[in-house]
Amino acid sequence: MTGAVLARDLKVGGQRWHKGRRLSADDLLALAAAEPGPPISVILVEPGELHEDEAALRLARAVVGPGLDVRGPNESRIDLVASTPGVVNVRIAELERLNRLDPLEVFTVFDGQVVERGDLVASVKIAPHVVDASVVEAGARVADFGSQPLVWVAPFEARRVAVVVKESIRGTARERFETSVRAKVEGLGSRIIDIVYVEDDIDAVEHVLTRFTRGADTADLILTAGTASTDPSDASFVAIAALGGRIVRRGVPAHPGSMLWLARVGSTSILGLPTCGAYSKATAADLLLPRLLSGEPASERTVAKLGYGGILTRSQRFRFPPYARELDAPDG
Repeated sequence: MTGAVLARDLKVGGQRWHKGRRLSADDLLALAAAEPGPPISVILVEPGELHEDEAALRLARAVVGPGLDVRGPNESRIDLVASTPGVVNVRIAELERLNRLDPLEVFTVFDGQVVERGDLVASVKIAPHVVDASVVEAGARVADFGSQPLVWVAPFEARRVAVVVKESIRGTARERFETSVRAKVEGLGSRIIDIVYVEDDIDAVEHVLTRFTRGADTADLILTAGTASTDPSDASFVAIAALGGRIVRRGVPAHPGSMLWLARVGSTSILGLPTCGAYSKATAADLLLPRLLSGEPASERTVAKLGYGGILTRSQRFRFPPYARELDAPDG
């Protein structure tokens, strides 16, 4: 009976043995020496079966991706913990496929959630104490046995960020804006190379965008304020087109922040908010910006991910970077 698994908690010699315990030779000796009690229920592990701990560990190794540490098992549960600050990525459709396999359980935080080092990101658990190895193999196959992980954390990268403002703003309002935008960028591990204020003029906007998309001052990301996202003739959009860029999205599927816009000129991404004041609020920009600063491209696919969970009420603030969790939401 060595290797048999306890089906229920058991008290032996003043100690509590938890269900799921694999009985060793020493355990059997302790049981033989103990006072007689009610019958003990055990599960025998047959060939082709796995104990819950081994099964959970095999499955965890298949689904885990970069940026995560594996911890456990603890009562058949394996925890996947962030090894770096960054953005959680979850292959949601594949996760659902795996969880259709009884009795496998893999559960995560939200795709796109910003996490700090040490945060719990996902857990892997097997419900019964013993499971067919073939079921675990089928679950691992969903992740191509580790080559296509289901969950990972994309670390923040040290990016060069320029800020272009096409709005008249002075004094305390300008100071508040610059403090807010620096908090957003620096809070995600990047740095601002310059903040430039320009006239609402096509030539002026094209000149400054040229500076930040070509040559020594090229930025990885440009943040803008003051563009009318619903006006195709706005100087920002005309200048982007003149530089051979393209508008990826006018508006994003989330609220507040649905009036954001996203563009690309060469290798530089451009993220626009309607006003300087929007940078001091918590909006969809605070979910999109972390994705851009952790290596995701300015693409339709990146924006589309915002739709699921895009109602950004205060109850959703835990998904935001730390700097945004206590900010006000904009009106409307």
